[in-house]
Amino acid sequence: MENAQDVITADLYDERGDALDSCTQQFQDLGGRRAFAGPIRTIRCFRDNALVKSLLATPGAGAVLVIDGRGSLESALMGDLIAASAVENGWAGVVIHGAVRDRTALRELDLGIKALGSNPRKSAKDGVGEQDVPVEFGGVTFTPGKKLWADEDGILIEP
Repeated sequence: MENAQDVITADLYDERGDALDSCTQQFQDLGGRRAFAGPIRTIRCFRDNALVKSLLATPGAGAVLVIDGRGSLESALMGDLIAASAVENGWAGVVIHGAVRDRTALRELDLGIKALGSNPRKSAKDGVGEQDVPVEFGGVTFTPGKKLWADEDGILIEP
C-alpha cells in the first residue's frame, strides 16, 4: 500500500486503526490524481499565495503541501499555473483549507488536489505567512515530515 496511486484510506485505517488520525474537514477532489500520499510540508497564510507559489516551484520529492488558508473562500490560493509548477517539480498533492481557481485545468493535471471550493479571485502576492509549521484544521494537526494519505474517502495522517 506504499504506492500513492494505490492508496485506499478505508483499508489503511482498517489495517492501522487508531495509529492514524482522520481529518474530519470535508474537501472537494479537484486534481487529476484522486489518491496520493507523501510526507507533509505546510504553509499557513491568509488570502496571500506568494509562499505557495515559491514552495511549489522547488523540488517536491513526492511531498504533499498542506495549506491552512483559515478556510477562506474569498480568494484562490492556487490556480493552474502554480499547480502545473507543482507537477513539474514532483509534488504528490496539495491540500488547501481554502479555495482554488481554474478547476477545469486542475482536473487535467497529474496532481492530487483537495480544497474547500473555488473562487476566480486572485490572492495577494505579499509573501505573508509561515512555512513548515504545524497547522490544524479538521480535528487534526498536520506536522511537517509526518506522512499523509488521501483519496476520495478523505485524509489520514500520522499523529
